[in-house]
Parts: sequence; structure tokens; C-alpha cells
Amino acid sequence: MAVEDESRPAGSAVSLWSSAGWLLLDMSLVTVMQAMVKAKGDIYPAVQLVFLRSLVGFLGVAPLMWRHRAKLAQLSNIRSHLVRVAFNSTALTCNFAAFAALPLALVTAIGYTRPLILLAMAAVLLGERVSRIRYALTALGFVGVIVMLRPDEIPWNVGLLAAFGSVFFGALSVVQTRRLAGEDTVVLMLFYTVGLTLLTSIPAALVWVPISWAEAPSIILIGILAQVGQYCWLQAYQKQEARLLAPIGYLSIIFSGFAGWIYFDEVPSLSLCLGAAVIVLTTVLATPVEHWLKNKAQRQDLS
Repeated sequence: MAVEDESRPAGSAVSLWSSAGWLLLDMSLVTVMQAMVKAKGDIYPAVQLVFLRSLVGFLGVAPLMWRHRAKLAQLSNIRSHLVRVAFNSTALTCNFAAFAALPLALVTAIGYTRPLILLAMAAVLLGERVSRIRYALTALGFVGVIVMLRPDEIPWNVGLLAAFGSVFFGALSVVQTRRLAGEDTVVLMLFYTVGLTLLTSIPAALVWVPISWAEAPSIILIGILAQVGQYCWLQAYQKQEARLLAPIGYLSIIFSGFAGWIYFDEVPSLSLCLGAAVIVLTTVLATPVEHWLKNKAQRQDLS
């Protein structure tokens, strides 16, 4: 890493630090939001919290919607957009339900398995070629899941099903987003915000729990933190390569673990830490190992 940093121009180094700062700010805001969702999850249904979160986002992007109204009016392939939003809505609802039922660090660690699930989905649904080493590392990653969950000790419940449901439907939403690769990014974001609000409004109304005036500010704050966190995330990844920021993103489990300990007296177990470390390593090392094996094969062919 030191050699790489020295070989980068000064401007790029500043950009890396700036992007890392934006990403750390995003993780801080999202962790606070997750803790608030967990605290409110015993009172309000997950889908109601998702609706209120998306409603705040909808109000925030309303001026942008007016500016891009012509693009939205000419939107094609609406069915594919709706499928994408449906997957996202289900993933987010499951995620909120998981935070309400499980320790924050455990939900965060389970979320790390999304790239592993996505790898298999991309091969089956998109026809993308996947190397044997990636399959091997994926299998090793799921060994980390077994270590983390300790099936012989941790009872399977609705919270765990919701956590893995969030991973599954989140991966499906990524696959659907890839199928919409030709669409305008702003249009994707606006349609997602509007669609998420509309799709969650009906189920939220069916299970609606009245909100007192005392609770309203904290509920609104959940939506604000989510929107500001998304802005910070975009700022981070617009200024730097994803491969450099990905390792920083895995620090989120430290944020979640600390928040769980401070606010809910949750102490991450040794098996959780070891399993999460295995998942992170298999995800981070996949591309470098694949490139190393490819270069090694090329050198052998030349010799």
C-alpha cells in the first residue's frame, strides 16, 4: 500500500483522504439511523419506518423531480423499474425488521454476504463468467457465515430470516439495476425514491401505528440521516475508485458493534468477529487473487 500511495499524484492522495472522510461520515450517520430504527422497531412495524424514511427522501428530491420531469415522462421499460423498486422495498423492509430483532453488528456482518450471493446470481441470471477461484472463495465465505452464526447455538428466528432476506432481495435489486445499465442515473434515483414511497404506502397503511408528536422528530430524523448518508456515500464514490474504498467500508461492523454496545449492551461474540473476518477477507481478496493467478498463467505460457 505504501508503494501505491507514493506512486499516486498528490491530488489523488488528497482525493483518497477526502473520499475516505465522506465514507466514514456516511457510516457514522447510517449507524445512528440503524440504532434509531432498532429502538423504534419495537413500537412501529418495519414497513411503516421504511415508508416514513422514503417519504422524507421524496420530499427532499421533489425539486429535482420537477427539474427532470421531461426525462421521467419519457421513461421506458417501466416494468423493469418497478421490479427493481419492489426488490429494494422488500430488502429495506427486511433490513429494518432485522435491526429491530438482532444485534446491530450481526445484521451488519450478515450484510457482508451480499457480494457472495450476487456472484452466483450474476452467473445464473446475467450469464456473467465467474472463475473457479471466485467460486472457491465464495464457498469459503459461507464457511465464515457458519462460524459467525453458530447454528448449534443461535436459534433461527424471524430476525435471521429477515437479515438474509435483505441480502437476497438486495442482491436481486443489484442484478435488476445492471439490466437497466443504459438508463440515466438521476432517473434511476428519482424513480427509486418515488417508487419506494408508493410501494410501501399501502402495506404501511394496513399496519399503521399512530405516531405521537413526541416521537415525530426522531422518526423524521431517520429519513434525514438516510438521505444525508446517501449523499455522503455518493460523494465518496464519485471521487475515488471503489476498489480503494471497499476495505474502508468494512469498518462499518466496528461502528455497528460500538453502537450496539453503547446503546443496547450488545457485546459481539468471538465467533461473530472471526466469521465476519473470513467473509471480509474472501470478498476483498477475490479480485487480487484472480489477477495474480491470471498473470501467473500468462507468464507460464510465455516461458
